[in-house]
Amino acid sequence: MDLILWRHADAQDGEPDMDRALTAKGKKQAERVAQWLRMHIPEDTVIFCSPALRATQTADALGKPYKVAPEISPGEDVTHLLVRANWPSAKGAVLLVGHQPTLGQATGLILLGEAASLSIKKGGVVWLTNRTRGELQQTVLKAAMTPELL
Repeated sequence: MDLILWRHADAQDGEPDMDRALTAKGKKQAERVAQWLRMHIPEDTVIFCSPALRATQTADALGKPYKVAPEISPGEDVTHLLVRANWPSAKGAVLLVGHQPTLGQATGLILLGEAASLSIKKGGVVWLTNRTRGELQQTVLKAAMTPELL
């Protein structure tokens, strides 16, 4: 399984939190990363997105259909996010568009075995995959990308 975690791009400050829109900078970040993702993700990637406006605007930049998933909302528990993705059992690729600190905690849990405080920059992507070598289960960090590097 490939698990791709995409943090929403730069958003305006304000309340209510769920209605915060992307800034002009955030729109550019989302477009840059979306272009890279379109070139690399499998055509049949399943995409889930937080219902927060900044996340849906980030996902919209990809131009592919997605499902809104409350389990990826701001402040949700990391286990809800991993259950939504069906990690590590899903077949193919799953892309989740969400928030810090949950995406960083999921990355830490998968790579380190604990929900560590790893930070994913706004608009950034972490791409993880799992595989079996002999009898050993392995997690591979396939990519970590930020908008500034594209």
